[in-house]
Amino acid sequence: MTLFPMFSASVAAQSTALPLYTDVAMDYDKGEPRWESGNPVIVTGLEAVKSWAWRAIATERYRWPIFTWSYGCELRTLVGQPYLAETKRSEATRYASEALMVSPYITSVTVKEVAFEDSTLHLEVEFESVYGKERLNV
Repeated sequence: MTLFPMFSASVAAQSTALPLYTDVAMDYDKGEPRWESGNPVIVTGLEAVKSWAWRAIATERYRWPIFTWSYGCELRTLVGQPYLAETKRSEATRYASEALMVSPYITSVTVKEVAFEDSTLHLEVEFESVYGKERLNV
C-alpha cells in the first residue's frame, strides 16, 4: 500500500560496479606527484587508490575550500593538545581510518603503527581495497 496508489514509480536498475580507478602517481618520498616528459604519470587500480589514500591522509581536512568537507584528515588538530600519548595515538588511528573510509574503493583500514618521533607523527596504514591490500607510511 502506498500513499499515492495511482502513481507507480519505476526503479531503474543501478550498477554497483565501480569504474577502474585512475589517479596521478605519487613520489611518496618527496610528497609530490610524479612527472614524465612534462606530464603527470597516471596509474590505475591499486596504485591509484594508494596515491589517493596517501594524499587524503596528508591533506588537512576543512582547510582548503577546493575540497569537500569529507576529504582530508584531521591529524593537525592533535598538535598542541594536552592529551596523553595513548590518547593521541588512538585519535590518530581514528582520524586516518575516517579519512580513508570515505572512498568507495577502500573496504577496510588498519593502522598498524602510530609513532611519535620528537614532534613528528608517523603512521603505518594498511588498507583493503576492491583491488587488494596495500600498505603506506605517512
